[in-house]
Formats: sequence, C-alpha cells, structure tokens
Amino acid sequence: MKLQLREVFQIEGLKKPVETEISQEELADVHGYTFAEPVKVKGEVFNRAGIVTLNYSVSCVLDVECDRCLKPFKQEHTYDFTHTVVPTLHSDNSAYDSYIVAENDSIDMNETALTDLLLMLPTKILCSEDCKGLCYICGCDLNESACDCLK
Repeated sequence: MKLQLREVFQIEGLKKPVETEISQEELADVHGYTFAEPVKVKGEVFNRAGIVTLNYSVSCVLDVECDRCLKPFKQEHTYDFTHTVVPTLHSDNSAYDSYIVAENDSIDMNETALTDLLLMLPTKILCSEDCKGLCYICGCDLNESACDCLK
C-alpha cells in the first residue's frame, strides 16, 4: 500500500487513517518465518505543528515450531511503532536514521511495517517458558514423559 502524504505534509492538524493487510503472497518472500494469515496494519499518520508522525500497530499469527521440543503451534504477535516522516533529508548524518523519508511524498506502508515487524519477532521460539525439550539420547518429549537415559 502506497501511503500518499503530500496533503499531510502541507496541512497542520490533518490526520489520515492507515489500514492495510500484507497478503500471504507478499509474505511468501520472507525467510525464517511462516505466517498463518495476512499481517494486519492499523494506525494513523498526522501533522502536528509541522511534524508528521506515523503511529501504527502490526498484528500477525505465525505457524512455528518450538526450538526445544519441536512441537508445532501458532503464535500471535502485536507490536506498536512510531516514526517521524520527512519529505527529504539534507544530510547523511546518522542522527537521521530514525526518520522515514517519503520520496515523492509517499511511503510503502507494507515495506515499512514488514521491516519493523521482522526486527521485533523473536529469534528463539518456545511453546512455553518452562519447556523441557527433548532428551538428547532417546529423543522423547520431556514435557510429556520421563526417560531413564540420564539416570
């Protein structure tokens, strides 16, 4: 979804809603995660005193496998993000890294949301914090049964 911001940059006090879904086809290119359904993005972009701010939340459901016991399950995630949006940058200063540059007065909302989401998703996935995992000798699920391998 291309978010057109020309009007927001020009009119102080203007708010514009943001709502989109990132389709399964677009998510198929993401490596390392399997999305169970489209990613939902909802928020707003507004101009307050000449500063344009993008506030939004991203919700997703992942098809995952526990890193300890290999049990498949679904995991829901919701994250909130805030960015300052500028039409251009006049410097290569690293202090400007927190800004989103709206080239031609627009930003690709799907790309922005997906980038933010991927930076927040966990790298270690567990079915529960106290998951015992698998026995490294016989492979039984230690959450469901005990084995005599370590005695």
